[in-house]
Amino acid sequence: MEAGEWAAPGRRGLTTSFPQMGSPLGLILANSALAVMTSVQDEAAFLQWGWRLPFLASFVLVGIGLYVRIGVLESPVFANIRAQGKIARAPIAFVLRENWREVALTTLLRSGQLAPYYITTTFILSYGTEVLGLNRATLLNSVSIRAVAALAVIPIAGYLSDRFGRKRVVAVGCVGTGLWMFALFGLMNTKIVGLIILGLVVDGVFQDLQYGPQAAVIAESFPASRRYTGSGLGYHLAAITAGGPAPLIASYLFDAFHSSIAIAAFGLATTLISLVALAALRTSAGTLDNR
Repeated sequence: MEAGEWAAPGRRGLTTSFPQMGSPLGLILANSALAVMTSVQDEAAFLQWGWRLPFLASFVLVGIGLYVRIGVLESPVFANIRAQGKIARAPIAFVLRENWREVALTTLLRSGQLAPYYITTTFILSYGTEVLGLNRATLLNSVSIRAVAALAVIPIAGYLSDRFGRKRVVAVGCVGTGLWMFALFGLMNTKIVGLIILGLVVDGVFQDLQYGPQAAVIAESFPASRRYTGSGLGYHLAAITAGGPAPLIASYLFDAFHSSIAIAAFGLATTLISLVALAALRTSAGTLDNR
């Protein structure tokens, strides 16, 4: 969000897309670590203690991230607001009172990308191993290939949002994500590794058309005096309402209907919710003013 205030207006989508690349980079590191552990251990040892080692190693990345964040300068927009004494003393309460609509809509906007993301990067591992009998390491590698492709697609999506409009690019991503969920599970069910990778990569392209411009879309929905708090609430609440529950809902749907079509229909429903939220969201049309 803060990166957008440093960017030139015509390049804001591209600039804010670069921090978004942290998600696939993290996924690549996590899956690579897990793939290594599963290749040197049997299933029992991995489930008993092997998964803990990559988790403990992540504390190194937390330290690096903290060091980088401390060194980031405040944006000129925020510095101007601070100089004018307009910083809210209770920003969360202020945002929820003045911009509850934007917080709710940006949370719903994230749902159509975040819920399918957790289905196709987390639930897919248990579905592939327990239902289809595929090798866990193979699936981890397939998801990692999807993440590598995302490193290229995310900045392209940000650039396209500068060129053709944020809402248009995000809407294409929503429609593509929802419809491709059915094709993805169809390809998964073939148990052919090449087709599974194809399905995951195309799925990632559609999701990243949403994800790349999202930071700019959300930032442009709030005035500068409450942009950081409002954007953070809308952005991260979706992890509670959509991302976290998604694998559990997918598992429940498969147990109830014994079909991956029910899971794909759930993914489609989340993208329809996002399309409605996108249409209702009022953005500042590419400007980040000092209000």
